Amino acid sequence: MSWPAVSVVMPVLNEERHLEAAVRHVLAQDYPGELEVVLGVGPSADRTREVADALAAADPRVVVVDNPTGRTPSGLNAAIGASSHGIVARIDGHAMMPSDYLKVAVETLEETGADNVGGIMAAEGETPWERAVAAAMTSKVGVGNARFHTGGEGGPADTVYLGVFRRSALERVEGYDEAFLRAQDWEMNHRIRSTGGTVWFQPRMRVSYRPRPDASRLAKQYFHYGRWRRVVARQHKGTINLRYLAPPAAVAGIALGLVGGFFFWPAWLVPGAYAAAVAAASVPLGKGLPVSGRLAVPVALATMHMSWGVGFLTSPPSLGADSRTARARRESQGQEQA
Repeated sequence: MSWPAVSVVMPVLNEERHLEAAVRHVLAQDYPGELEVVLGVGPSADRTREVADALAAADPRVVVVDNPTGRTPSGLNAAIGASSHGIVARIDGHAMMPSDYLKVAVETLEETGADNVGGIMAAEGETPWERAVAAAMTSKVGVGNARFHTGGEGGPADTVYLGVFRRSALERVEGYDEAFLRAQDWEMNHRIRSTGGTVWFQPRMRVSYRPRPDASRLAKQYFHYGRWRRVVARQHKGTINLRYLAPPAAVAGIALGLVGGFFFWPAWLVPGAYAAAVAAASVPLGKGLPVSGRLAVPVALATMHMSWGVGFLTSPPSLGADSRTARARRESQGQEQA
């Protein structure tokens, strides 16, 4: 086949330590076609911009553009707008791709006719805590049946990790909605699918991911995941299912059980049953981990479930009110009233 040129776009903020290695890793991909790397650089507190400019000066395949807001979707849109080629691959600064990642992606695009292909977010840790979180993040107990977390057969999917896109699809949906500070991938993939495109999961595209290094940062991450997934569900009707409702239902049930137990003691069986279920599920997930890692698995699972559920339940209606979908709905309602 004739290998099309690929633009790799990377939003960058406070990445002085890792940026050079990340860019070199992309340029060293085993890809037969032409490559460029476009960095959307935000207002960093370190020397990220100097490193980016030095990389661009040393290699004409590296392009640097400003991302004044520092937000991920804004940086992605800025980088996409400055890129040149018909295939656009999103990469994050800490993503560790296999050497054939882009080659497999382009082959899959050609074979399937999809608009976006992506693979597995392969969580891998170094410390016992990180390894426990990785076990939780790659299990159905932790994240449901999302194939980009747990693996599975290739095929059409709601969303995938990162993504390698046809530029025509990005132009059709006008890129990322910059109002979505989280869940911007899921939201844009929904618009790609709702406009007739296909999002394809390719398990051979396995990207290593480092989990959050402590419980507080894991809780913050999943709290915001839950908050923004509620925004997607609010603005795109019909996109919610039982997998997404399980964590908020668990939070509500546990809270009611803890309070209700003071008035009707069997209510305490609800939080007790949840704790027992998490402990039982953690046993096989913890195989191969040190003792501290095995003990951390139920903590990681509960942190993910409870934080996501609380975020979903407390997501304010004003969150995402400046999104394209919300603005279009308000304009449509205003026209109907007029």
